[in-house]
Amino acid sequence: MEFQLTNGVKILPVGFGSYKSTEKGADVIKTALDAGYRYLDTAAFYDNEDQIGQAIKEYDIAREDLFICSKVWPTNLAPEKLRESFEKSAYQLQTDYLDLFLIHWPKVSQKDEKWKEKLQLAWAEMEKLYEEGKVRAIGLSNFLPHHIRPVLEMAKIRPMIDQLELHVGYMQEYTLAYLQKEKILPQAWSPLGRGRVLNDERVTALAEAYGKTNAQILLRFLLQRGVPVIPKASEEGRMRQNLEVFDFSLSEDEISYLSCVTEAGWSGEHPDLAELGG
Repeated sequence: MEFQLTNGVKILPVGFGSYKSTEKGADVIKTALDAGYRYLDTAAFYDNEDQIGQAIKEYDIAREDLFICSKVWPTNLAPEKLRESFEKSAYQLQTDYLDLFLIHWPKVSQKDEKWKEKLQLAWAEMEKLYEEGKVRAIGLSNFLPHHIRPVLEMAKIRPMIDQLELHVGYMQEYTLAYLQKEKILPQAWSPLGRGRVLNDERVTALAEAYGKTNAQILLRFLLQRGVPVIPKASEEGRMRQNLEVFDFSLSEDEISYLSCVTEAGWSGEHPDLAELGG
């Protein structure tokens, strides 16, 4: 199973989410590589790009064998700051290009009345990075349809991906339908939800029926919904389990059942309510 962006770049179905993963050291990145991950997701905000870059260097893996994604924080959307953010990310990751570069959130504050203008200027700079070959694909993160439309109004190069909180109990169906219409690939952060979702008795029943873990059921559900995933894990066994989701399939009725679970496990983060500083 693989996913493909509109420009032909292929996306691995399961990536490694690195948010807070390196708090106890960079060895967790090497463990993830040992487990088989080749898609590493990070961001300037995560403050771990230097650790990831060093781990990759020490692991001695060919750059072309990796898919590396990073993101620019919304306080740095002015074109010169966006470019500086990209250059810093690339430097810390010890690479001269990124496979995927995203705008992390559409705006800093709900009080920012000029967010659309700032976003359009930022996207024009994203396009330049793409045209210069510094990034293989460009996209968005935490953008809802009303945040994407200002970008599409001026874009020469359309966003290729939108990374969102998506999981059983929080599928954002209107946004998914919009992304499908606009040919923008959705990608799920927090694909396992939280304890309330991961330990849901309905998920547990399916896991027991398939001889899988609850996490594997939740990941397989998203993949069958056409959504690649970037789960987090700190222990190698769970890392490997999160990759072992290709030897079974949920039925159409089971997909429907899980798609209709009432809201649960939402992080509380919303792009129209967030106050992100600066």
